[in-house]
Amino acid sequence: MTFERLYAECFGAVQRFCYFKLPSKADGDDVVQDVALTAWAKRDTVRSAEAFKPWLLTIAANKVRDFYRKRSKQSDLPLAEIREPLLPPARWGTPLEESVSETLALLGENDRQILALAYLQKLPQAEIASRLNIALGTVKSRLHNARRRFKSSYPYPMKGEKDMKKLPNILPEYKIEKTGKPPFDCVWEEMMGWFAVPRLGQKISWAIYDLPERKRTEQFTIEAVGRASVHGITGIELVAREQCSGEHEGHGESRKLVRTFVAQLTDTHCRILSESHMRDGVKHHYTFLDGDDFIDNWGFGQDNCGNEINPKPKNVIVRDGQMITCPAEKFVLDVVDRCTVTLNGKEYDTIRVMDIECYNTGTVSEQFLDENGRTILWRRFNRDDWRLDYYKQKWSEKLPENERLLVNGETYVHWYDCITDYIL
Repeated sequence: MTFERLYAECFGAVQRFCYFKLPSKADGDDVVQDVALTAWAKRDTVRSAEAFKPWLLTIAANKVRDFYRKRSKQSDLPLAEIREPLLPPARWGTPLEESVSETLALLGENDRQILALAYLQKLPQAEIASRLNIALGTVKSRLHNARRRFKSSYPYPMKGEKDMKKLPNILPEYKIEKTGKPPFDCVWEEMMGWFAVPRLGQKISWAIYDLPERKRTEQFTIEAVGRASVHGITGIELVAREQCSGEHEGHGESRKLVRTFVAQLTDTHCRILSESHMRDGVKHHYTFLDGDDFIDNWGFGQDNCGNEINPKPKNVIVRDGQMITCPAEKFVLDVVDRCTVTLNGKEYDTIRVMDIECYNTGTVSEQFLDENGRTILWRRFNRDDWRLDYYKQKWSEKLPENERLLVNGETYVHWYDCITDYIL
């Protein structure tokens, strides 16, 4: 099939994509033309007719990013409230304008439209009113509300704001005591390892505290923002904003990153359907169809079935003090006992859920859930030789003061803990 025929079949999709992403029809027409010229120049690089449409839409996505990058540079800064010194590059060196365009994409069409007119095109409010055929007072009201929604969705603090408001800098002392009582039933709807419940209106912050210093090294805020579909499966879209001091993994530099998840709750499981983030100016998407590339980082369970939301003892993980025995297989998770966790002066009746190497080889975690199925405390352990090629040191040498577990005869060392604002 000829290039012309393939392009004609995909033209409508490219046009709709550009019109949706850009502030005006004229801008959309310009970008569509640019897409056509680039596609023609690179037509020999497309592998097959089946690959033509995603290849073409990839070009369109890059051209849209180029549009906002150029517009941002022309207008110096995209929004009046954002100041360069407060916004260092993200983990992967994400430019400022990419964070802005990512945030705009989370807003409704009316918000995107009026923000683009006011801050990207820098039009006076009277001209905006004329273009949109609405009253000047309506422009003021819509612009105020759009700015407020942008501010609440933007991943980095605006001028004058302080970040990490609630979670303490130092992990409070805690005590874990087995009660000897049988574990209770609860409904555990949190995303495995992320503590967020994929329901509209849900929002949570949580932090990582490295041991033995107990110092907060990373914080996350996760918010459910809407419904989304991945390969025909409907779930909830969540935006996760991460801030890291640079100490947690020893890379020595602070970073900020925005991830987008789509997760699904069923009657029996909670699972992540997709994850996406920006890297090197490109937004990377991973879905449950991507095999080990997805499962090893975001998935859980056989064929990514997810974690069970009604956890019950299976007696596959047996714990006696610091000694643990379990089957030598992947995705081993079990309710092992019932404990009272005393944290920050409060007592919590919890069940202890342990997983053995659920995320990757050489890791163990224990999670303490209350009767509402919410995490009170999460603790991470590394096998003594976990990522030895990277850290160049066994964990028992790196963290000699930290607690140890013995799992099937192998030593695991306590690395860090997590708490959420649910307990504050």
